[in-house]
Amino acid sequence: MLDDWFDLVLGSRCLVCGTAGRLLCRDCVRVLPRTGYPVRPDPCPAGLAPSFAAAPYRDPVRALVLAHKEHRAFALTRPLGGMLAGVLAVATGPRAGPGSGPGSGPGSGPVLLVPVPSSPGVVRRRGHDPVLRMTRAAARELGSTGGEVRVARLLRQRDRIADQAGLDAAGRAANLAGRLAVNGGLSRLARPGVAVQVVLCDDVLTTGSTAREAQRALEDVGLRVSAIATLAATQRRFR
Repeated sequence: MLDDWFDLVLGSRCLVCGTAGRLLCRDCVRVLPRTGYPVRPDPCPAGLAPSFAAAPYRDPVRALVLAHKEHRAFALTRPLGGMLAGVLAVATGPRAGPGSGPGSGPGSGPVLLVPVPSSPGVVRRRGHDPVLRMTRAAARELGSTGGEVRVARLLRQRDRIADQAGLDAAGRAANLAGRLAVNGGLSRLARPGVAVQVVLCDDVLTTGSTAREAQRALEDVGLRVSAIATLAATQRRFR
């Protein structure tokens, strides 16, 4: 009955299978990726932290990401957050990367999720911050399993960044160099004797330039990034 109401009043359909009703039907929610796998851009920025994604950046995941980001499809926040939570479970697990041991993971120590920021102008145009929204949804899901998970908006854009569409890896890196900075409030996160896993969160990993710049900004103030978690990663091929 709910799907019939959505179809009648809103004319909406599932973005994956086209069934009339909600933007993502129950059957399609159940088949969304719920885990992550290691990904690396090619070429990969030097020093990039271990990176993970739930799926390649193609439909239907691409359609969900764009609808949530550009068209304020807030009904997708929870399922996308669930996808990101699955990636985070892998990214913070025992084999996430250098320095991770059998005692690591969301249940053994605090996990600090840092969303990669959009520019204030883009946030105003969209009417929301999609990465922040889905990161908070992922934190709620991970926190429900008993681990301590927090979201910290530590990063901000220092200067205006040009549109990255159409730029190659070198162009993106040059466009982003030195453009991200850390907000105040780091002292509130410090607790003596407690090791915190810092994980960068974003929607799509393309060249890795944005993630590497965000990692650089955090490491400049002494925060080691243990992993990068994204919903999707583009499949890059070079001759």
